[in-house]
Formats: sequence, structure tokens, C-alpha cells
Amino acid sequence: MTARAESAQATADRILDAAIDIFWEQPSDEISLEQVARRAGVTKQTVLRRFESKAGLFAAAGERSLARARAERDDVAPGDVEGAVAALVAHYERLGDRVLRMLAQEEAGPGLRAVADQGRAYHASWCERLFAPALDRLRGVERRRRLAQLVAVCDVYTWKLLRRDRGLSRPQTEIALRELLQPLIGGAK
Repeated sequence: MTARAESAQATADRILDAAIDIFWEQPSDEISLEQVARRAGVTKQTVLRRFESKAGLFAAAGERSLARARAERDDVAPGDVEGAVAALVAHYERLGDRVLRMLAQEEAGPGLRAVADQGRAYHASWCERLFAPALDRLRGVERRRRLAQLVAVCDVYTWKLLRRDRGLSRPQTEIALRELLQPLIGGAK
């Protein structure tokens, strides 16, 4: 990579990091490209040249955040329920409250809805991969229903109910999730 390309990529990374940081701090409809540019140390025109619009910036920031989520959650072998729950809770401990705020705003614009939809699709595919040993023996509507149950148990809202609303500690939340999963996965470990 040439020095110019490396510099352009570093600028894009700074812009995306600034957008993600601001996104987690305030409602998306209050975020301006000027704020993002200021935090990234560039001009608004630089942000527009790179991402074309606020929606384009949010889409790219969503992809970057999803890549980070994958890095946190994907290093678990299918069937490793303890590892899956530990990775999931660690992810929610870091970002769960922020994700909940974002989900509360998703109807504010198509950009947020697209980011939320990406997250939901990733979460469902993650559950399908991690719990494959329990799903592989099922077919049709029974398999779809079981996957929906696994997705619900592993959802950020379930974490919120256990951790925030009921006040369970992190270790107790992990135990509760494993106990909720056990009847769904049966003999799969």
C-alpha cells in the first residue's frame, strides 16, 4: 500500500471511529457531520468525499461495528455453550446498553433500521452456527422455531432483563443464560 493510500485509510478509520463514538453518546438524529468531522480532525467536506452522506457514514460505521462484534463473538466453536455464553455476555457488558439505546431509535431513519437489521441477521446466524449440534437434528418448522427460541434467549433484551432489570451479577447472568439454553439444546454441549 502506498503512503497516500495508507493516509487515506487512516483518515477514513478516524472518521468512522469518531462517528461510532458520537453515535453511542447521543441520538442519531442529533448527530451532525460537522461534529464527526471535528472529532476526527477533518473537514465536513472530507467526510462527504469519503462517505457521500450521513446515511453512507452510518452504514459504513455499522459495518465497522459489526466487524468488531464478530471479532468478539466468533472465536467460539459450535456446540461450546459455555464459551458462547461467556462471549455473548462479555459483548453485552461492553455494548449492551448502547445497543439498547440504538434499538430504541431505529425507527428514526432508514440508516439506523439498516444497522439494526444487520445486527439481527448477524445474531441469528451466530446462534445458528453456535448451536448447530442442537439444530442439526431438527427439520422444517420445528428447526425454525428452535432457532427463534435460541435467538430470543441470547438476545440483548434477555441480557437486559437479567442484568439490568433483575440485578443479577455477570456470573449469575451467565448461569441463568446457560440454564435457559439447556432445555433447548438437549444433549448438545
